[in-house]
Amino acid sequence: MGTSALEFEKPIAELEKQIDELRRVAEERKLDVVPEIAPLQEKLHELRRDVYRNLTPIQRVQVARSARRPFTLDYLRLAFTDFIEVHGDRAFRDDPSIVGGWARLDDDTVMVIGHQRGRDTKENLHRNFGMPHPEGYRKALRLMTLAEKFHVPILTFIDTPGAWAGLGAEERGQSEAIARNLMAMSQLTVPIIATVIGEGGSGGALALGVADRVLMLENSVYSVITVEGCAAILWKDGKSPEMREKAASALKITAPDLLDLHVIDAIIPEPLGGAHANHEEAARNVHDAILTHLDELRRLKPDKLVRRRREKFLKMGAFEE
Repeated sequence: MGTSALEFEKPIAELEKQIDELRRVAEERKLDVVPEIAPLQEKLHELRRDVYRNLTPIQRVQVARSARRPFTLDYLRLAFTDFIEVHGDRAFRDDPSIVGGWARLDDDTVMVIGHQRGRDTKENLHRNFGMPHPEGYRKALRLMTLAEKFHVPILTFIDTPGAWAGLGAEERGQSEAIARNLMAMSQLTVPIIATVIGEGGSGGALALGVADRVLMLENSVYSVITVEGCAAILWKDGKSPEMREKAASALKITAPDLLDLHVIDAIIPEPLGGAHANHEEAARNVHDAILTHLDELRRLKPDKLVRRRREKFLKMGAFEE
């Protein structure tokens, strides 16, 4: 976990460091330290469980944004095989902040499309911090149309702070590109499963999120606006920890909140200590959840699939008079 640990994870990081140091010394001196390490590992297990059992909404936001979490390409490597990436929107350029292409999920051919962030400055600049331009959404639409042509299910991975709001993106029709994806996804006749793997931000996330089933990893978030943006609009203070925490609670952006509100369909459990603690286990959980839902969706005829998808989204937004 090291120096990149979040503030509330520091006790976990310190204990991990102690265990690693004990192992290092034991290897150098050829000592048997299993009896000494066992209670420390048990303590580490309990500490992870206690910390992650009581996360506040703003802490879940911090976890969801962590660069140590598995990204779309990590899931493609760990949960899928035979991935063939497809590039470009056939109109302007290739947008690296959205990746996609053909892959195999066990014995099934699927189309996988997802936001892609970076882990260091160079990669983040290349991926534009996971914030797509309109050509990214047009590439995604091209791949979805291709999937429908060959009757292949579409699997999307959502992980973005939001669509890029720069001048060039607006000039090239950012809002139109997102709106077209929303309309097209509501009409596709193949199964669509969207999985929120990190931060799902606003229309930039929803452009890959109109699906038959919307799944969320346990510590991911899904919101109409960032907590900083919400706090800045409502309380004119998007920087103070108090206002950000207040906004995170008010927005109802955690997986349990969104499941209660029927915005999502299921929560995928994460390994103890979060998805970043064990990428392989997180990928297995995602793999198994997608397979389960895909098996159910494949039993539906195309017209029923489309009708149920539209009804699902039209029902959202309960209110009281």
